[in-house]
Amino acid sequence: MKEERVYIKNGELTIEGLLSESREEKGVVICHPHPLMGGSMYNNVVEAIQEAYAAKNYATLKFNFRGVGGSTGRYDDGRGEQADILAAVKYLQDVGISETALAGYSFGAWVGAKVVERFDNLFSNVAFISPPLNLYDFNWPQLINKINGVVCGNDDQFCDVHLLQEKIKNIAANLKIISDADHFYFGKEKDLINALRELL
Repeated sequence: MKEERVYIKNGELTIEGLLSESREEKGVVICHPHPLMGGSMYNNVVEAIQEAYAAKNYATLKFNFRGVGGSTGRYDDGRGEQADILAAVKYLQDVGISETALAGYSFGAWVGAKVVERFDNLFSNVAFISPPLNLYDFNWPQLINKINGVVCGNDDQFCDVHLLQEKIKNIAANLKIISDADHFYFGKEKDLINALRELL
């Protein structure tokens, strides 16, 4: 699916993104891993997520959080990044998307969870890939019935699979565990795409 570069206004900031369109009125906002650890919309997992959703006829919008690539501003420890997600959602709505999904990987899952906590019914579907439970606190009671699916590798360094299984039991989300995959999914991108397509 062809992607075009877009620039999204977020207050005084400009957020750089890549948009692929769809004939259907559903889209997904895709959130990348940690900006201070090299995370960007060009990450291999972000690109796998984009491929999975595009295959299910979603318009896709992956973007760089503030301070990354062509996005202005600076890293804000997950606070301002929530506003970046909301700006991306509004952009999709403004181009005619009536149903917006959210897919976040690693840091992107944590920041996405903060947005999901704050807003009911903002997203038609929510998927987290390798939520970094070992690094960040997730407010699981606030996520009950708000997360549709979670994917994690069984060798994930930052997402304890056993702890994740316990948390998932309480929030009514589907869990896919990918064998022999760690947090970075190198060589496991196709397995990740297939897992996401099954969740969708």
